[in-house]
Order: sequence, then structure tokens, then C-alpha cells
Amino acid sequence: MNGILNLNKPPGISSAAAVNRVKRLLPRGTKIGHAGTLDPFATGVLLLLIGKATKQCEALMNQPKQYEATLKFGTTTATDDPESPEIPYPNAQEPSLQQIQETLPRFTGQIQQRPPIFSAMKVAGRRAYELARSGEATPILAPRPVMVYAIELLDYTWPLLRLRIDCGRGTYIRSIARDLGEALHAGAHLTQLARTRVGTFTLEQSLDLSQLTPDQFARHLHPNAGV
Repeated sequence: MNGILNLNKPPGISSAAAVNRVKRLLPRGTKIGHAGTLDPFATGVLLLLIGKATKQCEALMNQPKQYEATLKFGTTTATDDPESPEIPYPNAQEPSLQQIQETLPRFTGQIQQRPPIFSAMKVAGRRAYELARSGEATPILAPRPVMVYAIELLDYTWPLLRLRIDCGRGTYIRSIARDLGEALHAGAHLTQLARTRVGTFTLEQSLDLSQLTPDQFARHLHPNAGV
């Protein structure tokens, strides 16, 4: 059994847990992996690579991605997402729609982005999130270049802002939320995140875990990376 399964990851489980659930439905010894981790709170397109398709991991990781994100102004969190307690932002200002529209272009094109301190980036051989959780030291992560193709404002009702973001590999949507909040002197963190597309694989074509049965795999597997 070989191919790519376009899975709609539900909230509340890790990408690895989603892989393990699907693995139980496959014949024993079948190779399986995934291309592009989603945080536990995030939902949407998670590409599972089965059998020989595991060789297409790098090609899929390099595909453009699209997300729909909800940001909350006025508060921040240590993780830049809903997985840690909210912290009121000092002297938070309520930005106008015009201010947001004028600021968003700063975050498009090739930008220098600082990864979240709770991330899988390595610092002196250790994952940044391991250092942050240990309390030994606050990881210092240098900005790095990432590509953001477009940001579309979908809705704004203070304190919530909804965006559609098209970006390249390695872009942290959490960092965009954090940095936009700082630029607007309002503070911000992600409250919801859905990946709606990876390459040609879309959320509309994805399958829920509840829809999967062993006898359905063959007809739902895609043979190539859709590049």
C-alpha cells in the first residue's frame, strides 16, 4: 500500500498521535509518516505518507501552504497560542481596521522571522521548547528568512482578527500573530489555526479520522506529491 492520505487533523491531538491512529488501520509493517507538523490545537490538512510515498516527504514539505488564523489582541501567551495562560498586554491599544490593513504588508514577501521560544528549533543541540519548559534559560532564537506570499484580512471585531495566510516552508503563524500584535502596540496570540491547503491538497478534499476504515484506504490514497 503506497500513497498520500489527505487527513483533516482534529484539534486536541498531536500530528504523531494522528499518524498512530491511522497506523493501527494499516497492514502490519506498513511504513507511515507525515509531511509538516501541526500543533495539537491546530486543525486541517495533514498529509500522511504511506509506503513508498514516504520518499516524497521533502517535496511535500517544500510546497506552499495556506492557513486560516484567528488572533486575539490585548493578551499574549508564553507559547503564542492557546496552550498556555493569557497574559494581559500592558497599555494595549485597540487598532483600527485601517491601521491593521496598513501594517499587514510588513509581514509579506521574504521577511526575517523569529521563531517562538516554544518551538522545535534547536539551541545548542536541544529543542527550544525543552529549554523553555525546563526553566533553565529562555532560548535565544535568531530571526531567519521565511516567505509569506499573501495575507488576506477576513474579519475584524475587536479583540479578534481573522486572517488567511499563504506562506512557504518554516513559517510560524504564531510568530506572525505575536509580531503583528507588537507592531500595533496591542499584543496578540493565536486562538485558532486551520491549515487549508498544502500544494494541491485542500481541506475540502481531506478526510476525517472517523471516516477511515481499512477497506477505504486504497480509494483515498493519492499516488504523487501533487507538485
